[in-house]
Amino acid sequence: MNSRTAVVGLILAAGMILTPALSASAIPESSHSVRKEFRNCTELNKTYKHGVGKSGAKDKTSGTPVTTFKKSTAVYNQNKKSDRDKDGIACEKK
Repeated sequence: MNSRTAVVGLILAAGMILTPALSASAIPESSHSVRKEFRNCTELNKTYKHGVGKSGAKDKTSGTPVTTFKKSTAVYNQNKKSDRDKDGIACEKK
């Protein structure tokens, strides 16, 4: 092992020791959310009870709109085939 390799190894080891562990809450939502394409709304609603929509989406309905859906553009994009009314929310459900 040459001295350059040893220095690089020490720097990497020091970085692992000095870098604080990130809690799940410190990791951005898009890094740890389920990015999965569900087969249908029944499956999606098991994970996201009220559906999943793009950030800023509003439920199109003649009744009371669903506002409690999960806001995640990444997950919505994987499941937009299930957005029948094309309002930016897949599988919305009260």
